[in-house]
Amino acid sequence: MSVATGTPDSPRTTLAPTPRGGALGSLHDSLVVAKRNLLRMMRIPEVVIFGLFQPIMFVVLFSYVFGGSVNVGGSFSASDYRNFLMAGIFAQTVTFATAGAGAGIADDMHKGLIDRFRSLPMSRGAVLTGRTLADLVQTALTVVVLACVGLLVGWRIHNGLPKMFGAFALLLLLGYAFSWIGALIGLTVRTPEAATSGGLVWLFPVTFVSNAFVSPQNMTPWLRHVAEWNPFSATVQASRTLFGNPGVVHSTAWPMQHPVWASLAWSVLIVAVFRTLAVRKYRSATA
Repeated sequence: MSVATGTPDSPRTTLAPTPRGGALGSLHDSLVVAKRNLLRMMRIPEVVIFGLFQPIMFVVLFSYVFGGSVNVGGSFSASDYRNFLMAGIFAQTVTFATAGAGAGIADDMHKGLIDRFRSLPMSRGAVLTGRTLADLVQTALTVVVLACVGLLVGWRIHNGLPKMFGAFALLLLLGYAFSWIGALIGLTVRTPEAATSGGLVWLFPVTFVSNAFVSPQNMTPWLRHVAEWNPFSATVQASRTLFGNPGVVHSTAWPMQHPVWASLAWSVLIVAVFRTLAVRKYRSATA
């Protein structure tokens, strides 16, 4: 679109910015927004630092408080429990980042930043995609630090580096999928505080009604079925299998028999559904 500028005697014609088209344009816009959010995180390092404390405390407390008192495959060894525990802690860490994603988007809404983004010639989904990608980078950093802490308390990997990287990829994919749920919550509520609360309320039953910290075999039958079909449980089971850690659940449930494929399927489905809902909400959301 052309716009005339300058004086009547010497008019100039400039081109107003137009949104980039296609998938490449959307990717470019998403990366620009992701860079903006990463720079913002670097300028507020205490957010990243404090975000590391919770998972580290979980590792230390669970390892030394519950280690030796939980039956893992017929063993009460503290070492076995620490190896059993880490896959659950990794999965909990990547999913709890959802609350931060929702709070960040709610804060942008509250400050009117989302309205300014919507006035720019950019892809409609770029703001949310960029935000979730930036959160994924932060989550990956947290997972690296957490893995180092796990090694210090006695966690070990037994199936080689390729499977280890596969397990971490599944964990990060689950975290990315759940961040879209957080994005939808952040666009729906009115304040960042509500987004934080709303992002945690549903996460507690998802993470604890699972195979993360205890075996579902000890649960009542109906609760065991819920745990075995929980997307969170599929990723934990896949991680333990790929890491070669003890505590792999033996069950007739399909997600427990094929955890890698189940984890991939659940994560892709969650991204497809909640990204669609979040982008639709983004177009009509108001501060």
